[in-house]
Amino acid sequence: MANLFSSSSSSSSSSSSSSSSGFSLSIQAPKMVEKKAKIVIIGAGMAGLMAANKLYTAPGSKDLFDIAVVEGGGRIGGRINTAEFMGERIEMGATWIHGIGGSPIHEIADRIGALNSDQPWECMDGYSGQSTTVAEGGVELSPATVDPISTLFKNLMDFAQGKIAGESNILHQGNYDKLSVGAFLRQGLESYWLSRNGVTEVNGCGEWSQKALEEAIFAMYENNQRTYTSAGELSTLDFVAESEYQMFPGEEITIAKGYLSVIESIASVLPPGLVQLGKKVTKIEWNPEPESRNIPTPVTLHFADGSHTSADHVIVTVSLGVLKAGTREDSALFNPPLPSFKTEAISRLGFGVVNKLFLRLSQPANDGDNPKSNNKFPCLNFVFHQPDSEFRRKKIPWWMRKITTLQPIYQNSSILLSWFAGEEALQLEKLKDEEIINGVSTTISNFLIPRSQNENSESDSNGWSNGHRNRNDTVEFQLNQVLKSQWGSDPLFQGSYSYVAVGSSGEDLDAMAEPLPRTEESPKAPLLQILFAGEATHRTHYSTTHGAYFSGLREANRLLHHYNCI
Repeated sequence: MANLFSSSSSSSSSSSSSSSSGFSLSIQAPKMVEKKAKIVIIGAGMAGLMAANKLYTAPGSKDLFDIAVVEGGGRIGGRINTAEFMGERIEMGATWIHGIGGSPIHEIADRIGALNSDQPWECMDGYSGQSTTVAEGGVELSPATVDPISTLFKNLMDFAQGKIAGESNILHQGNYDKLSVGAFLRQGLESYWLSRNGVTEVNGCGEWSQKALEEAIFAMYENNQRTYTSAGELSTLDFVAESEYQMFPGEEITIAKGYLSVIESIASVLPPGLVQLGKKVTKIEWNPEPESRNIPTPVTLHFADGSHTSADHVIVTVSLGVLKAGTREDSALFNPPLPSFKTEAISRLGFGVVNKLFLRLSQPANDGDNPKSNNKFPCLNFVFHQPDSEFRRKKIPWWMRKITTLQPIYQNSSILLSWFAGEEALQLEKLKDEEIINGVSTTISNFLIPRSQNENSESDSNGWSNGHRNRNDTVEFQLNQVLKSQWGSDPLFQGSYSYVAVGSSGEDLDAMAEPLPRTEESPKAPLLQILFAGEATHRTHYSTTHGAYFSGLREANRLLHHYNCI
């Protein structure tokens, strides 16, 4: 997937920023105005701050524009939120630079020196170390068992994303219109089984038949894809649109000094007072037919504190989740309501929930100062029994059954990280810390079986048997601190990032980006009352921070072009 928090991401290099803005550069005389045009930007995330940065720094803009950014929360960054947990630098939201080739986020982070740090940080080693894949019940799986399914899944996703052509012995060729990514993947798995003509290539493991084991491994990769896309179920993710999603070349990395350092750099050019925190917008009044009312400014914003302000132009950068809530019949965020082409696009597009769970081990990852200590938590991949299996461990809570990994945030760290998506992510937000610790600990105990309980297992080079220390079979991992993100229940976001759902299309992302009122609907009206930016308004870079960056740049350039500044 491609996402704000974790997954794969977007487009081709230098051409992206120019094409993303939607305007070619030309020099014109700025439009003369009697008073400064008031521009209010709703939201101080990546899109909003990038729009403000571009507008404020454009030549001559200080004589043309009165700019304000209003943010409902008490911080800048939006879905970028660098934090600390037990002394470790972590990301509660956006985590990865998805490809460094041509990424504006990488360019900024590199320029400000944010890619290196003396302090360790989340994913500093990129999860490139050895991982251990364990099946429910404590069966450690060999690469010979896992790799064929891993390769199959990767090839299917590469085909879905337009990276490779399909092979007839794996893929059913045909019309994929209205097909979901989930249905396509399962079709590919069935074709894989058919291609083997029922021949058993490897034996099952204990309670696991070969087919059940392969299906469960495949499901592990499907669950990982859920966190990439934010689609709670891959059956809701549109297959055709998947190939429109563009990727940056190069490695995926995290930002040593925190993602917030990029946001702070973008905001640093803005003068004090331009960004106003704690200003939650409750109503946006606009005028689809300006000639019917004699008003000096066409848009009025009302705030939760009872105040209001008027503007010539408003750039709305709130999340798609907030727009979905704001366009329901019982909501009055927009008055009058948005036109149908906009509300239908908002309704059709998907907006999911992805949350991160951090847990602290009660004992250090190393014994004392000995760096070669065996007391390390392994980088675990979980293979769960399917819902219809008689071998499912009943004590494992349902909200743990679709996680893919649990691993230290970097090698030897005492902080563990796991990702949750969909209903499981929403449930995580409701649980108390004690319930989370108990649920995770129960899951670990059903995967990391002490050697005395699993005589067929072999110790690895670290002296572990399926992850538990082999020393007297008495040492187990204890968890004592929890930190979780809660994007689904946060009223300022109501989810994590967007995806193209079945029944939607890339055209809906384009519709999201259209300003109001539409030119053809009000040909004589002053244009650009309400503009829209944010990751959910970018057709090929949705769900990413750089998609949000490009969208903010696009809307700023739209206004600069309107006033002949470009």
